[in-house]
Amino acid sequence: MLEQRYRWKNKHLRMHVSVLEGKTSPTILLKNALYLNQTFRQWMRANIWIYDDRIVYVGDNLPSYIEDCEIIDCTNEIIVPGYIEPHAHPFQLYNPLTLAAYASQFGTTTLINDNMALILHLKKREAFSLLRDLRSIPSTMYWWSRFDSQTELLNEEEIFSHSNVKAWLEHDAVLQGGELTGWPKLLDGDDMMLHWIQEAKRMRKQIEGHFPGASEKTLAKMMLLGADSDHEAMTGEEVYSRLVQGYMVSLRYSSIRPDLPQILDDMKRLGIEAYDRLMFNTDGSSSTFYEQGITDQMIRIAIEKGVPIIDAYNMATVNIARYYNIEHLHGAIATGRIANLNFLSSIENPTPVSVLAKGKWVKRNGVKVDGMYGEMSWDEYGLKPMELDWQLSLDDLQFSMPFGIKMENSVITKPYSISIDASADQLPKELDECYFMLVDRYGKWRINTLLKGFATNLSALASSYSNTGDIILIGKNRFDMVNAFNRMKELGGGIVMMEDSQVVCEVPLNLSGIMSDVPIEKLIEQEKILLKELRERGYKFSDPIYSLAFFSATHLPYIRITQQGMYDVMNKSVFFPSIMR
Repeated sequence: MLEQRYRWKNKHLRMHVSVLEGKTSPTILLKNALYLNQTFRQWMRANIWIYDDRIVYVGDNLPSYIEDCEIIDCTNEIIVPGYIEPHAHPFQLYNPLTLAAYASQFGTTTLINDNMALILHLKKREAFSLLRDLRSIPSTMYWWSRFDSQTELLNEEEIFSHSNVKAWLEHDAVLQGGELTGWPKLLDGDDMMLHWIQEAKRMRKQIEGHFPGASEKTLAKMMLLGADSDHEAMTGEEVYSRLVQGYMVSLRYSSIRPDLPQILDDMKRLGIEAYDRLMFNTDGSSSTFYEQGITDQMIRIAIEKGVPIIDAYNMATVNIARYYNIEHLHGAIATGRIANLNFLSSIENPTPVSVLAKGKWVKRNGVKVDGMYGEMSWDEYGLKPMELDWQLSLDDLQFSMPFGIKMENSVITKPYSISIDASADQLPKELDECYFMLVDRYGKWRINTLLKGFATNLSALASSYSNTGDIILIGKNRFDMVNAFNRMKELGGGIVMMEDSQVVCEVPLNLSGIMSDVPIEKLIEQEKILLKELRERGYKFSDPIYSLAFFSATHLPYIRITQQGMYDVMNKSVFFPSIMR
C-alpha cells in the first residue's frame, strides 16, 4: 500500500537530494531556458535539472557532476508546465490509454477522469487494478468518484452502494467526488449523497457540481451542501454568478458546448478580469473535436480573445493544481514537481513542438515518439469483446406505444404523440421518425418506441455504446435492424449502420462494447465516416456519439429511455416500464 500512497519512496528522495550534492548526475539538463514562473508571473531564464520523473532544481546553478546526462541548450526554447485536463470522460469510444497518448501530443499530460464506465462495468478489484497499472504510463491519471448513475438503473443501490462509493473516495488516485448530476435528489433530501460529500470533504477532496441553468439561490444552496466547482456556465453572466457564490469555475469548450469564445466575450463585456478562480476543460468531447487540439486549443482561444497570456496558461496549469491540492506535483516549473514540460515555438502558440511527460520524451521536434504508451492487456480488467448468448427476433421489434421521443438537439429530448402506423416492417422515408429500441445487453428486457428527428432515411443502426452499456437500435427497416444487431454481435460490440442487408459503416468497440482499442487518430477517421453517413441520412445535429450516450441520461430534460422504462425527468417517474423478454 505504501508504494501507492507515496509517489517517491525514501530511497528516491535521497537520490534526488544527492543530485544537488553532486553525487548523482541529472538525467536531463535544460540550460538557459526561458520558462513561465507563476510565482512571479513572469517569463524567466534558468537552468532546469531533471532526475528521472522529477524536477530537482530550477535556478542559475549548473550541476557539478554530469554523466550520461542529456544536455539541451534551451536558449531558443520557451517552456511551460504540462497542461492539465480537469474534466475528462475517457470512454467516449476511445479509452483512457489512447486518450492519454493522444492528449500528450498536444501538451496535456495530466488528466482527471470520470469513473462512470469503470464503476458501471467493472468489478472494484478490476477497476482498481486498471488505475494502478495506468500509473506506469508517461501521463498522470487522476479520477473522480461518482455518486449516481445519471440514469435509472435496475440495480442502482447495488452499484452505488455505500461501501463501493466509499472505497472509490478513499483511493489515492481519486481527487474529487462528483460530478453531481444527481443534485436534485440531494436537494430533495438524499442524505446518503450528502454523507458522501461530507466524507470527501473530510478527506480534503473536492466536490464538482453539474448545475446547468441553476439559479443564484440553487447555486448558493449547493455551495452550502458542499459543492466547490461547476463546469456548466454557458454565458458570462453564469460565470459571474458562480464566482460571486465562491465557486471555482471550469470554462468549457466541448463538442456539444463549444461555448468558450462567446463566454470570454461575455466576460470581457462584464469586466471580469480576475482569472485565478477559473480553469479550462473539454468535457469529454468526441474524438473528431480533438483533431485540432485539446487544452492547447483553449489557451489559444483565450489569447486571441485578449486574456492576458500568463493567465491563459495558468487556467490550464497552476490554477487547476492549486484547486485540487496537487500543486506540489503539478502545474508549475519548480523544484520538486513532476517533470511535465511543454516546449513551445512561441509564447503565443500553446501547441508544443516537444513534450516531456514524467521526464520522458513523448514528442520531440514536432514528431511523436513511438512506443511510449505501450499496450494494455484489457481482458485482465474484464474489458473483453461482448459475448451475447441471445438472439434478437422480429417479434422483439413491436412498436405500439402512444408517444415517442423527439430530439430537440444532440442531447435534449421531449415526448411527442405518435400519429403514424408503426406496425409495418418499414417506415416511410419521407418522415423523420425511426423505430427506437433499448434492449438489455444480457437480453432480459427491452423498451420500444419511436424516435423523431434523429434521421429521415436511416435503414438501421445498432450501437452497444450507450450511457449504461445496453444496446440501442434505431432505424426504419426492422429486418435491417436485426441485421445490424447481428453484425454488432459478430464484432463483439460496436456501432453498425446497415442498409439493404449490407454494412454501410461500422466502428468496432471490442472493449466491452463501449470502447475502441485503436489509436484516436484512427478512431477519428472511423467517426468521420459514421457522421458523414448519418448526415446523408438526415442526422442534423452536432454530435451523434453524445446523442447515443445521453438517450438514457436523466440529468438532462425531458424524457429518457432507461433500464426501468420511459422516464419523465421533470416529474421523476416512469411513464411506461421496460418489458421482460
